[in-house]
Amino acid sequence: MSVAPASDPHIVSLVLQSKKALQEGEQICSNANELSATSTQTSIDVLILDAKVKWITDNVLEQLKLAAFVAKNIEEKRTKLNKQVQDWDNLRTEQTDALDKILNELGSQRVPPDFHQTSTASSIFGSQDSEDEQQNDKQSNGLSTLSRSPSDTIQVPRPKPQADLKNWKTLRDFVDDQAIEDIFECMEEEHTIVEDILSRTDEYSEKLTTAIHSIREYLPEMIPPPSIEQLITSQDSAQIGMAGHLESLAAHYDQMCNALREREAGDVFGEDDLQDMNRDTEELPSILSELEENLRSVTATYDQLCQIRDTNQEHIKRLSNVLDELDELGDIMTEMLQTQETVESECEQRFTQMQRHVLTVEDLQQQFISYQTAFRKLILEIARRRVYKEAAENIVRGMMDQLTAMTEEERRVREHFNQEQGAHLPEDLCLCISNYPTKWDISPWAGEVLESLPDIPTDMVTEARNHVRTEPPSVVNGTESL
Repeated sequence: MSVAPASDPHIVSLVLQSKKALQEGEQICSNANELSATSTQTSIDVLILDAKVKWITDNVLEQLKLAAFVAKNIEEKRTKLNKQVQDWDNLRTEQTDALDKILNELGSQRVPPDFHQTSTASSIFGSQDSEDEQQNDKQSNGLSTLSRSPSDTIQVPRPKPQADLKNWKTLRDFVDDQAIEDIFECMEEEHTIVEDILSRTDEYSEKLTTAIHSIREYLPEMIPPPSIEQLITSQDSAQIGMAGHLESLAAHYDQMCNALREREAGDVFGEDDLQDMNRDTEELPSILSELEENLRSVTATYDQLCQIRDTNQEHIKRLSNVLDELDELGDIMTEMLQTQETVESECEQRFTQMQRHVLTVEDLQQQFISYQTAFRKLILEIARRRVYKEAAENIVRGMMDQLTAMTEEERRVREHFNQEQGAHLPEDLCLCISNYPTKWDISPWAGEVLESLPDIPTDMVTEARNHVRTEPPSVVNGTESL
């Protein structure tokens, strides 16, 4: 090494450049270290917040599932109640149609005027005759003025010719239509009340479904965040690279300081040594650029962590509102369930009353069927009694003819005897020999009124017989022995 001047401004400049680069590198690395330390704490916050968001979101979703189940349960109960109402309505229609059918049949069944009774107890719902009609029926049917002579026993007064069939009453006229109409009105009123009760929960399922959908839509969108571990690892990798660059800067500065000391000690550097120093110094800006690039990478990682943290904090605030809405939804569901229970209880009570009305209609139907059957059998019974009555009258008529003939013959025999033998016998001997034979009179027993039967058209008797032909006889025909 040759001797050089004591000072070299060029080397001093290189030392200053190296020192400045080292200081800038240290500042960059210091900033990176601070960001790295903050990033570590931020990553912890991110993990805590992310876990909290997931936990709250999962619980909210579970609560929404429960709310959806409640909505489904309410709808199923409403469907069940509506089906009960529909089944009852179908049964009501079936029974009322059957009742209308038998009532129409009663309306087509004519009743002979002689059948009308003055007693209201003679009809299922009470006679609907007017007072004038009842008085006329009483006068036309009353036979208390008949005498008890033999001729009256044989000659039974016939009723006056029947009026036009169109003016005859029907079995329907003896039914209290107003009472039936009242039953129908009660049934319709009960049906309306049940519909009003059910209407309280009409929109419950839809409202719950809408609220559930609204809350679910308001939940934060759960986008999978980048791996915290990868972010921290990438940041550590950048710091390791920065540490290597900083070591290079420190080593270059030490070299330059040593060169300066050697130059001040009198050493002279060759052209190659100076070129190496210049080359190393010229590389300092690129090293600083790489450090700044690494710092930007660390900063980007920190910013990304902060963004994730801020996003989770916003999610927490949003979830706080969701929890408030969920609490409100819980109160609404509690009220809905209580109302649904009340609706079920009230409906069950109404269903019991509605079923009673249907049973009443069914009973009326069977009662009117029995009424119709009994009337047909009544016609046949009156016809049978007429046969009996006419047979009895024929017997009485035959007996009267026979007794009259016997009495007349006995009278002639006695007159002939008295004419032949009476003049030869003392007048005070056997006074009864001059008596005429006893005359006979056959009349109803012990002052009883002669039985009077209403007139029934033959076609009505035939029709009644055709309807009850298949039924077993309930009594023995009393005229068969005659």
